[in-house]
Amino acid sequence: MNMKSTVVAASLLSMLSFGAFAATSINAEQAQGLQPIGSISVSQVGSAPMDMHQMLNEKAEEKGASSYRITEARSGDQWHATAELYK
Repeated sequence: MNMKSTVVAASLLSMLSFGAFAATSINAEQAQGLQPIGSISVSQVGSAPMDMHQMLNEKAEEKGASSYRITEARSGDQWHATAELYK
């Protein structure tokens, strides 16, 4: 029983630590008072909007941002998004 509790606790901690490093999407109001550190953009042909958020999240994390705010988004056959990064 003790081993089962240890495995469950380790699993929960690993999920929490993974989520702690993910960049989050914020709105303009939430961005007030945060330090901007640059911007990123992504483009893709024929994929879902959730893919856009995933790509923005990955790029924001690579740049060391804790959050990002989408400043431009266009869709159609090819979508494009630009986001401001914040520390």
